[in-house]
Amino acid sequence: MHDAELLRASRWLSEQEIPFHGPARAALIGDGRSNLTYRVEDTTGRAYILRRPPAGSALPQAHDVEREFSVLTSLQGSQVPVPELFGLCTDPSVIGAPFYVMEYVAGTVLTTNDDGASYPVSARAAAAESLVDSLGAIHELDVDAIGLGRLGRREDYLPRQLARWRRQFHSVSDRPLPIIDEVWSRLSATTPPQRYTGLVHGDFRFGNLLLGEDGRTHAVLDWELCALGDTLSDLGWLTALWREAGEPEVSTSPTGHPGYPTRNEVIALYEARTGRDVSDIEWYQAFALWRLACIGEGIYVRYRDGAMGASEFDVVAQRDHVVDLAEAAARRLPRKGITPRS
Repeated sequence: MHDAELLRASRWLSEQEIPFHGPARAALIGDGRSNLTYRVEDTTGRAYILRRPPAGSALPQAHDVEREFSVLTSLQGSQVPVPELFGLCTDPSVIGAPFYVMEYVAGTVLTTNDDGASYPVSARAAAAESLVDSLGAIHELDVDAIGLGRLGRREDYLPRQLARWRRQFHSVSDRPLPIIDEVWSRLSATTPPQRYTGLVHGDFRFGNLLLGEDGRTHAVLDWELCALGDTLSDLGWLTALWREAGEPEVSTSPTGHPGYPTRNEVIALYEARTGRDVSDIEWYQAFALWRLACIGEGIYVRYRDGAMGASEFDVVAQRDHVVDLAEAAARRLPRKGITPRS
């Protein structure tokens, strides 16, 4: 954030009904490759979180901070822990894009292999149980009762997601990657029926939770990809990215250390927590890896084109990682056992 933008943001914050004392200082934080997250401190040292879309957003729905703010507003006071909200600014003259400000919640985010290694061994199993409990709480929400029934269509979630991510991949990519369409075709031919409908987080993992040192979840973060639809897609995403000891990383993961449960144990925890049928989980995992490849192409293009600001991000590695993810999706696809949608 440029100095002039920070000054205007400080003025805006000072006008809100919160104890903010400007001017502010800000630092970009987190591993997010979508909306940008800043830790903003006032002159007293009190911290807030500011979220805004990246410059030159190629995926406008994924970067819609007004929608994300609305979702978080509906989740206030629910069984899902989320930060308190302080305000939404839709005036682009302030920092060049809409943004919102929320409470800074203290806690540990487990994103990298090193994060997972440094987290207390005694709290790892509890953290995984709290993770799964939070996911179950999200999926059991009465979306109509909390005002999220308007969020969008509920039916045909998986076919719509397959079409959306294929379309968005081709809207940003400028290189030939036939494996994306090959995996899409196989996923489309074997899509399972939508058994459970509810709020889908869209990027549920340890990296989007704030944890206490005792393993409790303090807050669930990063709701920009949430939707109404097939809730098993969240479990597929979580477990596709779950790394066990000795496994190569398909994506950055903190869980490849003693004390964290295995992938199948996480699935069993969810099954016990919710009572839901998870027999088609391999399809959902393959879909998650393919979807991550499509998202990864957008990340690659944004960093390559400089839309995410100055960074040491390895653009070449990201370019190659997209192919690795698509190949992993192809390997994960089940050969049998799924009854396709009629």
